[in-house]
Amino acid sequence: MATFVLIHGGGDVGWSWHLVEAELRARGHDVVAPDLPCEDETKGLAETADTVVEAIGDRRDVVVVGHSFGGFTASLVADRLPVRALVYLAGMVPAPGEPPADWWDATGYGEAVAARAAEDGGLTGNDDPFVAYYNGVPRPLAEEAMSRARGQSSASYDHPWPLDHQPDVPTRVVLCSDDHFFPPDLQRRVAAERLGVVADEIPGCHCVALSHPTEVAEQLERYLAG
Repeated sequence: MATFVLIHGGGDVGWSWHLVEAELRARGHDVVAPDLPCEDETKGLAETADTVVEAIGDRRDVVVVGHSFGGFTASLVADRLPVRALVYLAGMVPAPGEPPADWWDATGYGEAVAARAAEDGGLTGNDDPFVAYYNGVPRPLAEEAMSRARGQSSASYDHPWPLDHQPDVPTRVVLCSDDHFFPPDLQRRVAAERLGVVADEIPGCHCVALSHPTEVAEQLERYLAG
């Protein structure tokens, strides 16, 4: 049995993982999926990581998973604790000293979105959240997710990621083939350039924990084999 620590994205809540949590618990694993203090202007990335570390407590055999903006927090947790693995799931991989606000230009996000949109007829980068984030999520579930959305503080978004190195732990990147927010080609390139790893691919949209929870759980379990 492992403990999967599931870190939600920007302005989101731990509830976003509930389907994946059920899948993992059915497989005999423990799960920690806290609500982060994402709207609290007194808590930056380091303090957000504190929240996760406190929620983990004395659990061991930990796999830390960061979704989207949660990659900035997941990496800090993986640097502080003896974790089994760090997983970026449709995640933002930080560079040393990089504020999350700078990630977009630094990775060439805009160009990648434009290139993908030219191929898929404008689905990528679409202004409609049901197209950009929740494509493939049942409409009532997507609407519930949107009703739970919160803001994201400047304290965590505009201030530098505080590490000068990537965590020295086994690290994986999972991209989603139907992601209209983070184009797959962008995720492959960032994984290679920033981590030196080849990204694994599963079906699903950006909010893949809601669209394909079984596939997420299966992929996470594969990492337990090493």
